[in-house]
Amino acid sequence: MRLMSPSMGPEAAQRFLTFVNASPTPWHAVHHAAQRLEKAGFTKLLEKDAWEDSLQPGGKYYFSRNQAALVAFTLPQKWKQGAGVSVVATHVDSPNLRVRPVSKRTKEGYLQVGVETYGGGIWHSWLDRDLSLAGRVVTTNADGFKSKLVKIDRPLLRIPTLAIHLDRGVNDSLKFNQETEFVPILGQIASQLNTSAPEGETAHREASSIQDNHHPALLSLLAAELSVAPEEIHDFELALYDTQPSVLGGLNSEFIFSPRMDNLFSSFAAVEALAQSVSTPDFNTLEGNVNCIALFNHEEIGSVSTSGADSSLLPSLINRLSPTPGTFAQSVAKSFLISADMGHALHPNYTSKHEDNHQPRMNGGVVIKTNAKQRYASDAVTSFLVKKLIERTGGKVQEYEVRNDMACGSTVGPMLSKMGIKTCDIGCAMLSMHSIRETAGSHDVQNYIDLFRSFFESYTGLERSLLVD
Repeated sequence: MRLMSPSMGPEAAQRFLTFVNASPTPWHAVHHAAQRLEKAGFTKLLEKDAWEDSLQPGGKYYFSRNQAALVAFTLPQKWKQGAGVSVVATHVDSPNLRVRPVSKRTKEGYLQVGVETYGGGIWHSWLDRDLSLAGRVVTTNADGFKSKLVKIDRPLLRIPTLAIHLDRGVNDSLKFNQETEFVPILGQIASQLNTSAPEGETAHREASSIQDNHHPALLSLLAAELSVAPEEIHDFELALYDTQPSVLGGLNSEFIFSPRMDNLFSSFAAVEALAQSVSTPDFNTLEGNVNCIALFNHEEIGSVSTSGADSSLLPSLINRLSPTPGTFAQSVAKSFLISADMGHALHPNYTSKHEDNHQPRMNGGVVIKTNAKQRYASDAVTSFLVKKLIERTGGKVQEYEVRNDMACGSTVGPMLSKMGIKTCDIGCAMLSMHSIRETAGSHDVQNYIDLFRSFFESYTGLERSLLVD
């Protein structure tokens, strides 16, 4: 067997590594997705503006909400109100640790940072990792205030485990207290060179000041990254992330070892497919549906936010494209949604966790996810259509349904299908989902892109050949 050089690997997977390494938070993922779309000729819209005079047949557009969600769409040359929308819906958030609004903690000579768990993470995987900070910071600028992205590219924090000599039973149980035993250390008190008001005194602060809520050393660090003064920082949302870069792995670079693949893997493929679809000669001849991607936030905690899938983002888009009750109803009836979220690959050490006939493999092609209790929104018709789209690419299909004695997860699919849109839930198979270091198949990046491009380029014609009353 000839082994592939570790530096080699599928080209699409290499580009995904660049994207995920640059996107430690949802705000960064949205930013880099927007950059990719603008490079492909997409025009940015603002939700607060009127779109009536901006939208043109053959146009390419995107808009974001609160820096945390993004919707992009292309209009066919013969577009008119009432046209359906072909949507690939994903999410850009992943389980992680968020810095608390009041994070300053000190204990036994250490500066510590108070954090809150976000989503259902495999939290023990965060122990003994080289962690840093990324997010968005509200700062003063010449025009007032601005929300800026920040990513500190060096290890800053760590959550050390207790030596086995002091806890001989540590390997008997991986449980620990997430409030008292899961607090990162930032440094030692001796390194805190700039201090706040002397002990016993309280300096007057404006209500919007956060100077007393966080260690001055942390604020100084952020200020230096953003080239502002510490007092010009008015608020922030910061997440911890692992500084170890995402890489290809395995004997033949068949794996990707990376954080946040649930669900930046799907988000990257959706952005790439839409951006690539507009660069082909066929784009100018496409008829039928509007092609669309929707990158939502907060899926890991229920999607109930202004930037989540349960928000007005997708209904608002359809309503702006088809503003009358009649054309809106027509559009929904003609629309199709692919809910793209990662799936569970068969684990060789835990084969009993999969139903015998539903055992997806990494690099085995796209997985169609089904659940009779409608935790996934796929049905026979929508699954058939996706299979035909994959068939057109020469790709492979895998099926996944959970065991009867296990709980089934869910996605944005059932939530969005409540609008009346035909929906299919799909994914690519991966291991260690929700760990700080997940594993997926490097060839599945291209498998995903191929399906989404087939969807954007072929769905309308395929749908016309299927009669379902």
